[in-house]
Amino acid sequence: MAGLAVSGCKPTEAEKPPVRPVLYTVAKPVRTVVFGPFAGFVEPRYQSEIGFQIPGRVIAREVTVGDVVKKGQLIAALDPVVTRFALSRAEAELADARAQAENASATEIRRRRLLSGGNVTQAQFDSAVAGRDTAQARLLQAEASLQKARDQMGYTELHADFDGVVTVRSAEIGQVLSAGQAVVTLARPEEREAVVDIPEDLVGAMPRDELFKVALQSAPEITATGRIREIAPFADQVTRTRRIRMRLIDPSEAFRLGTTITVALSRPTVPYVPLPATAVVEADGRASVWLVSGTGDSVARRAVTVGQRQGDRVTVTVGLAAGDRVVVAGAASLEEGQAVRISDTPQ
Repeated sequence: MAGLAVSGCKPTEAEKPPVRPVLYTVAKPVRTVVFGPFAGFVEPRYQSEIGFQIPGRVIAREVTVGDVVKKGQLIAALDPVVTRFALSRAEAELADARAQAENASATEIRRRRLLSGGNVTQAQFDSAVAGRDTAQARLLQAEASLQKARDQMGYTELHADFDGVVTVRSAEIGQVLSAGQAVVTLARPEEREAVVDIPEDLVGAMPRDELFKVALQSAPEITATGRIREIAPFADQVTRTRRIRMRLIDPSEAFRLGTTITVALSRPTVPYVPLPATAVVEADGRASVWLVSGTGDSVARRAVTVGQRQGDRVTVTVGLAAGDRVVVAGAASLEEGQAVRISDTPQ
């Protein structure tokens, strides 16, 4: 009888399923998809390289990078000695041309009177008329030269054409410049843009007409709205990124030129739960996952609908709720109601 009792206990102990250790994660539905974030900086939409219209040596530079200038404010000045000499020469040439013109006019008047009395020939009179016209032309040329010399005298000072901010300094005192060479770069601060470089393979998936969220890296709570204005047609040959320019809509004063920013876009999407591919078990053409019970000592199978598969990750669109504990390791060897031992913390 004792032997029968012992032999009767052995099958019961063998049939009892073992307690299996498993790893789990907590289901967290994703309801928004985020494009980004991407790092960038604030740039002006309009900026101009300002330079002198004449060559010369710089003797003064009144501004530097970061200075705010007003329209008409002095930016820099050239040595005026050469232009002053040119002005004096033009004034002297004008005086000479004016005297020549007066003399030629008087000669023409005298010969006209003499011609009426038959004391000079027609050829002599015609020569006097031609001399008068030539002298008048030279007078006009001298007046134009004087005006040009006066204008160039004014070109020795460089003034701001508009209110702006100095972003680049390109010349120093004592430097000899050619005509048109940049002295400073002046930006208009009223039109600001967010400039970011985005990998070329992501540009195709970037929405064109959405409003992006632009935040300061130094103060993420300060944000603005940006809309795409321009996409570079070609990628950078080194970084393989394409430059995106976004117009900032009513940004605060905190978005100063050169400030570092982050750009991102959040959009609502159909809720889904991201999981490791090891959590999904395929059987008979149906997908399912193992859920840990509320007491944490057993598991139960639940059918799910799998959306996208990307590498070692999958998205579950139907079948899971927020807070469900899903087995992510050891799922292939589980059975319905099997006793398990879960890890202390979710994966």
